[in-house]
Formats: sequence, C-alpha cells, structure tokens
Amino acid sequence: MGKLIYMDNGATSFPKPPEVYDFMDHFYRNFGVNPGRSGYDLCVETGELVETTRKMLTRFFNGADPNRLCFSYNSTDALNLIIFGMLKPGDHAVTTTLEHNSVLRPLYHLSRAGVEIDYVPFDKSGFVDPDDFPKRFKKNTKLVVINHASNVIGTVQPIKEIGRRCREHGVPFAIDASQSAGKVPIDIEDAFVDVVAFTGHKSLLGPTGIGGLYVREGIEIRFTRAGGTGVRSAVRTHLEEYPYRLEYGTLNILGVAGLHAGLRWILDRGLESVHQHETKLATKLRDGLKGIDSVTMYCQDDLANHISVLPFNVTGMEAMNVGTILDVDHNIACRTGLHCAPLVHEGLGTDKVHGAVRFGIGPFNTEGHVDTAIGAVREIAEMAARRNK
Repeated sequence: MGKLIYMDNGATSFPKPPEVYDFMDHFYRNFGVNPGRSGYDLCVETGELVETTRKMLTRFFNGADPNRLCFSYNSTDALNLIIFGMLKPGDHAVTTTLEHNSVLRPLYHLSRAGVEIDYVPFDKSGFVDPDDFPKRFKKNTKLVVINHASNVIGTVQPIKEIGRRCREHGVPFAIDASQSAGKVPIDIEDAFVDVVAFTGHKSLLGPTGIGGLYVREGIEIRFTRAGGTGVRSAVRTHLEEYPYRLEYGTLNILGVAGLHAGLRWILDRGLESVHQHETKLATKLRDGLKGIDSVTMYCQDDLANHISVLPFNVTGMEAMNVGTILDVDHNIACRTGLHCAPLVHEGLGTDKVHGAVRFGIGPFNTEGHVDTAIGAVREIAEMAARRNK
C-alpha cells in the first residue's frame, strides 16, 4: 500500500506546512509561558506573539481594531459566543439551510427558549438569494448568521449583497468563515460584515484548538461566561472591554503560535495563488468524476464561487461503504455521511441515502492524488454496477 492520499481537508487541513510544525515546537520549547500575566521577559515575549497574531488576523479580515479580535477554541466556540451573546427570548434571527451544526444547534436550543428562527433555502446551484433575507426581517430581528462557504457543496455565498441588505435594515450580520478563511478573501468592511467567526485548523493551516472572532465597532456581544483575564484582577465582574470581554482564562498559546505560522505561510505565498492551485485540482477532479457512469455530483456544474470540496455518491452504494473502500483498498482519506450539516442534505435529497462522500482538496494535494482518486472511484462504480445487474 502506498502513502496515504489525504483528501479530507474540509474537516482539517493535513499535513500542515513544515514551517508550522517547526515554529510551534520552537515557540513552545522557548516561550511556553502564560502571556501577559507578569512582567518577566518570557511572559512579555509570549504576549507579543499573541498581540502580533491578533494584528495579523485583524488586517487579514480588514478589521480596524486588533483589540476586537478575540481568540476562541474554534469557530464552533466563536459562533456560540456570538449566537448566545446576541440573542435572547423574544428575538428573531435569520439563517440558511446551508448551515453547519455549529450554527444550527445553538439556534435550535435558543428556539426552545423563545427565539424565533427563519431559514433561507438554497437554490439548485447551491446559493441563497440575497433578496430572500429582507423579506424575512421583522422589528425584532437581531441577527443574520450564515455559512460563508458550505462545507458540503463548497458554494461561496454572496456575503456583500447580503451584508448590504442587513446594513440597510440595521440588522447585525455574522458569517461563519470556517471553510472560507484562508481560501478566499474576506474583507469585512467591503462586505458589510459585523462579526466573522473563524477556525485555525482548516484552511488557515494551524492546529486544532484555536480560532476566534472579529467584532466590528458598534456591535456588542454580551459575555456569557466569566473568569480570569490576567488584568484588573480586583474587579468582581467579568471585564467589559475587548478582547477580554470574550476571552476567558489562559489562551491556547501553542495554538496561537501555530495559527501565526499558518497565516504567515499563506500570506507569503498569496491567498490567490493557494486558491488557484486548489481550484485547478478541484476542476480536474470534478471533470473526472462526472465522466464516470453511476456517479452523481451535487452543485458542481460551475466551480465559480466555490471552494474545493466535492460531494458525490455512487449509485447503489452507501456513502460510508464507498469511503471505507477508498480507505482500505486505495489508501485515500475522505469524509462520508451528513457532514454535520443535515439541512443541506435534506435540500439535496441525500439525507435519504445517509449523506454523501466528500473529497476536500488542500494546498499539498497534487494532480497525481486526483488521478488516483478518479481511478479509485471509477473502480468502485464499476464494481457496484456489476453487483447491481
């Protein structure tokens, strides 16, 4: 069996750039202390890396105030801070049927407590219509939150058009950039975005356990936790000012270091260059899979405004079984099932067959990987066709 072909980058990017591993090891061995809690040199230098990374990410999203860049554990953590911190019983929120459970589940729990939720559907190409949002606005609409890029079908939603409509109606607009941050440009000022949630372990090429959110000036999120901040310890209540308002306890400084190195790698090579490489491979993979009888693809006819995740099914086979054969017989790692996004699969009709197989292209995939994947799926499809005769 040859070397593993990793095509599950929609879940977590792997491998990371060598620079990420090297920097994390060097940093933690030499500066692995608590940032900002004291005045000795190591503490100061560790704090400087945290603040430098805060500034880098603020510039990356075209934010204005690095203090409003708050670190979290991942985008799910950030989205929980946003959703529970901006909605209360009696409020109304609008989202889409493209969402990951990181949005769906917090909203569901709030709906049981008296928050009303509306869901904008996606069309046959996998996009939502910006005009569908103001049609759902009410006097008590307090938040629009959407998935910028679908983790299932890869469609990148028109956030600028949606954001403009939200801004015109005075409705705060938050995006889940779990899949898009590090793949496509995100300019929160240009796109009228009020809050962006991101994770480090996907396309930002950092480790697991680190993410965050940027909160635009004028948008306030209630803190729903309380604890140590390392400053103003005599104050009995949790601090109101950012970033402490939404940061609790000691930061994952090893995660910050890895995120710093991953973002640096992307900036050095250019976001557009990385995206073009992945899109080229995704196009080759899409074309190869579409040429296989009994393979069905979803929302992949036009890869404009897409990230490089490709869902498909083989007629007559469970997605999970296809994934197992790809792993065991072909040494290809991919994702199967509902991808933590059940409403997407309901919209596609794939919920009836327990989801789909998903290939996720990353910066270290090659044309050889794609050729092997196409050949493997063709072999599986031919085997299924013979069995189903």
